[in-house]
Amino acid sequence: MAKEIKCVINDPKSGKSYSKTIDSSLLINRKIREIVPGNSIGLTGYELRICGGSDDAGFPMRPELDTAQRKRLLVKRSIGVRVKKKGMYQRKAVRGNTVSESTAQVNLSVSKYGTKTIQELLNPETKEETTSESKK
Repeated sequence: MAKEIKCVINDPKSGKSYSKTIDSSLLINRKIREIVPGNSIGLTGYELRICGGSDDAGFPMRPELDTAQRKRLLVKRSIGVRVKKKGMYQRKAVRGNTVSESTAQVNLSVSKYGTKTIQELLNPETKEETTSESKK
């Protein structure tokens, strides 16, 4: 059985985020900033951009690190690092920009919209419940 990845899909227009669990084989070897067709995730007509993610131990993905491995970098304040003093560096473990089997979560942002809303495509039963409640 293939591993599953949690996808957090952000809608910039509404400012809402939606969560969906998918098969990891759909996103393996994709990189941050790459465009993914929404049809593979269940969002027909949509295009999604990979913005980031984290691995199964919680280490964040860095876009400039071109690998799927975990590395220890000497970095200033940026993704995955909170330095308190100005000019101070820290050695931090981060994950590369490629989605692999050890990736647990991928953050996606909508770059092209389809005809239906994301909420209708991901939660069809929610729409039916809200319409039946409004009739009461």
